[in-house]
Amino acid sequence: MGVALARDGVLAYQATLISGDPGLTRTAVARVTELARRQDGRVGAGARILGAHLEGPFLSPERAGAHPVERLRPPDPDLAESLLEAGQVTMVTLAPELPGAIELTRALTRRGVVVSLGHSACTAAQASSAVDAGASAVTHLYNAMPPITARAPGLAGLALSDARVRLQLIADGGHVADELVRLAFAAAGDRCSIVTDATSLAGRGAGRPTLGDLPVAVSDGVARRPDGTIAGGASTLLDGLRCLGSLSIRLIDALAAVTERPARVLGMKEVGHLREGHPADLVVLDDRLELRDVLVSGNSIAGR
Repeated sequence: MGVALARDGVLAYQATLISGDPGLTRTAVARVTELARRQDGRVGAGARILGAHLEGPFLSPERAGAHPVERLRPPDPDLAESLLEAGQVTMVTLAPELPGAIELTRALTRRGVVVSLGHSACTAAQASSAVDAGASAVTHLYNAMPPITARAPGLAGLALSDARVRLQLIADGGHVADELVRLAFAAAGDRCSIVTDATSLAGRGAGRPTLGDLPVAVSDGVARRPDGTIAGGASTLLDGLRCLGSLSIRLIDALAAVTERPARVLGMKEVGHLREGHPADLVVLDDRLELRDVLVSGNSIAGR
């Protein structure tokens, strides 16, 4: 998978795990961590794993999306600790309105884990309290959260207006309306990052495959469950970059949204930058944003 991601121009990523059986999640975190260790310094190992992102299980049943509702849990310090002890967890997405979420946010940030708010039905005030406690990002802005209304800005409104919050958006033409992508970049361009929310379905085009045991339909880069619920992305990060270009987002801002800003979300300075002494991980694009070459540690992997 890492080699396939690298061929698409993704050279570093978080392995994201959705809400599931805690024992299996611990095993997955441990395996992700071991693979990241084995990758270290290896040329040709593909995209670099930066850590595990736990998207759940401390999410709102009202905004579960494709997460199995029966696998969601209220914030539990002991469960969180057991998941962190399993390996290198770099980010946790949680719903700030759940009982105990603020306390867990403080505990996670003390451990150096980035807390991102998402899959939430919270008010703006509840989101602000979580940011005060250390939360610093929002998982896929606009998706799996209430829409902004005149007197109820919610999580999306708080994120757009609070300079402490870094925004992650899925720009694939399906998850978020073009106008709202433009709004995010107009209101908080220097805080916007693009994520794919991609699953194993990415790049497979239209069809009716499965996501695990879940039947889904893929159309226009978006996977949906039979009831119409979005079940992750099926587009690449390069598709997202091109989408920003089609929306007339300045190229310098679009490129930053897939390189240095995502690294900034995680507080990482060794990835996402072109600097002397940093790894020579480069993606070469032409003027049409078509992929021409990919270099990992200075070695071309094109055609491998």
